[in-house]
Amino acid sequence: MINLKRRAQQYKEVLQNTISYRKTWGDGLRDFIKAQLEALVQAIELQATVEVRADVENLGAVVLNLGDVKSGMYQHLGADIERHLIKHNGSLIYQQLFNGKIIVLIQYPYIENYGQPRPPHTVAIYRPEELQEPFFIRHVDEFLSEIMKWEDFDDDEPNKRIGFNFNFGPGMQIGPDGQEGAGGQNIDE
Repeated sequence: MINLKRRAQQYKEVLQNTISYRKTWGDGLRDFIKAQLEALVQAIELQATVEVRADVENLGAVVLNLGDVKSGMYQHLGADIERHLIKHNGSLIYQQLFNGKIIVLIQYPYIENYGQPRPPHTVAIYRPEELQEPFFIRHVDEFLSEIMKWEDFDDDEPNKRIGFNFNFGPGMQIGPDGQEGAGGQNIDE
């Protein structure tokens, strides 16, 4: 019975921590993260924006975003009409979790309508009081390193999946004209 009482007390403490962590976000942690990222972006002269996202209460985020550009690839739709594929250049995300802790994620670049975006990479999860100034330098460094690896991808690295199915996904239909669409041949067959 003593162990059960102790477990119940621990449960109450965990619930109280969630309330405390969420309050810390609104009381200044969000603004601290934003200021740290803006200072780093300015110091290293990085073309990026720092945005606060608050679409859902207690699931807010601060995002260092490298922006969107034309990928350089486009589809010819007619004599003078081109549909450009947009490239999202990647983001470093500090987001509240359901329990008030902060998850740090790297969202890799991706090109719309060209393969599947790579799942985000989790850098770490922190209690609000653990996020200190030196961590932001390390996070931005890791972020830029991961983005450069994505940008400079080649097949010189062993054990990397490359090929048609990697870029276009299993089950894609290719028509007789070589275009993606219904009624074509399944590239997995």
